Amino acid sequence: MEKNTFVDNNEKTWSGRFNEPVSHLVARYTASVSFDKRLAEYDIQGSRAHAQMLATQGIISQADLAAIEQGLNQIQEEIRHGNFVWHQELEDVHLNIEKRLTALVGDAGKRLHTARSRNDQIATDVRLYVRDSIDEIIRLIKAMQTALIDFAAQHTETVMPGFTHLQVAQPVSFGHHLMAYFEMLKRDIERLADCRKRVNKSPLGAAALAGTSYSIDRAMVAQKLDFDGICENSLDAVSDRDFIIEFNACAALFMTHLSRLSEELILWMSPSYNFIVLADRFCTGSSIMPQKKNPDVPELVRGKTGRVNGHLVALLTLMKAQPLAYNKDNQEDKEPLFDTVDTLIDTLRIYTDMLAGIQVNHESMRNAALHGYATATDLADYLTKKGLPFRDAHEVVAKTVQFAEQKGCDVSKLDLSELQKFSQLIDEDIFTVLTLEGSMKSRNHPGGTAPSQVSAAIKQARKWLSQ
Repeated sequence: MEKNTFVDNNEKTWSGRFNEPVSHLVARYTASVSFDKRLAEYDIQGSRAHAQMLATQGIISQADLAAIEQGLNQIQEEIRHGNFVWHQELEDVHLNIEKRLTALVGDAGKRLHTARSRNDQIATDVRLYVRDSIDEIIRLIKAMQTALIDFAAQHTETVMPGFTHLQVAQPVSFGHHLMAYFEMLKRDIERLADCRKRVNKSPLGAAALAGTSYSIDRAMVAQKLDFDGICENSLDAVSDRDFIIEFNACAALFMTHLSRLSEELILWMSPSYNFIVLADRFCTGSSIMPQKKNPDVPELVRGKTGRVNGHLVALLTLMKAQPLAYNKDNQEDKEPLFDTVDTLIDTLRIYTDMLAGIQVNHESMRNAALHGYATATDLADYLTKKGLPFRDAHEVVAKTVQFAEQKGCDVSKLDLSELQKFSQLIDEDIFTVLTLEGSMKSRNHPGGTAPSQVSAAIKQARKWLSQ
């Protein structure tokens, strides 16, 4: 059992109020520096802008500003080169940097915190971090979309079975199937870009919760940090984390889309389907079954989706009972956020590479489309175009399929006389309609699976990406 020793309160910036020291156990439990130190670059960025504003407003001297900037530059270099010493007893990234700054430049370092609080400071750091993360994730999603487009362009005329309820439904172009995921990722980008608008507001100047009595210029700080504006209410600025929750919701949706694609890759790679082969570098073997080649990457993506979804629920639960304004609960927002960002970035990098290495078994895809009467709907449409009401045509085709099942063949393998037993409207031209390629080409409208439409969609997608 850990001994309950105590921390010297003289190390704390807030120690003047307290008559007894904090125990080491409490200090460790409440400290966040082990994970929020990754915000150091953003903390320094925000401190520079804040110091420049203080000097412009005459709240600190130009000499103090020069010393602060020099000290922050040195700290930044120490952190980048791994020479900065982090202290748990200093609680968080802010106090660690402030303590080092004061050691380097003396009283000027102590003046940096004028007119701000750790409450608006951390809100600013996290907003800067989320903004940069969104930009990087969007860039990586676009790279994955490019890989999808390139893959789809090779398979505009590759026939595969389209499924509903995991049952063969209608023949589709494999390129068309892949482009469905392009559209999902496009919406993911749009959601992230929209989320970024709400992220990109400056909380600095809200101070602890009520603002500050100093004559600060919040707009100046916001401009220096490339924010689009300021958070308009000081209480809201320091206390809400809805922008993190919204980002995580976007992330959960994105991972859900990749999880769906992963599920399909796993199915398609199985011997029962044999549609694709994943490159060896994305798979592992079995410790007992030497023949196995397991699709570990898609399986892990599917699993990590649950992890990201869990972070979303954790963040929602974190905020649900918090009164205004800032509460220590909000320290718990960072680890789910950081893990979500890391998961998305790693997943995107590996997935984009994996897509480029997939081999397609055209023959297996085509053979699978020949099972399950994939062109039955085409026969119904054929009869409807010849004047038979669709519901009647549906009944005719159902009986035709039943007959083909009894014979153990596809509808397209029935001869004309057999087909005409079910409707005299059927003629020789039906055999063009019942081919897989004919079925695909007949869906020749925007959004359809006809190869010409898939090619047009790919062209449009490339144009969208280049904007």
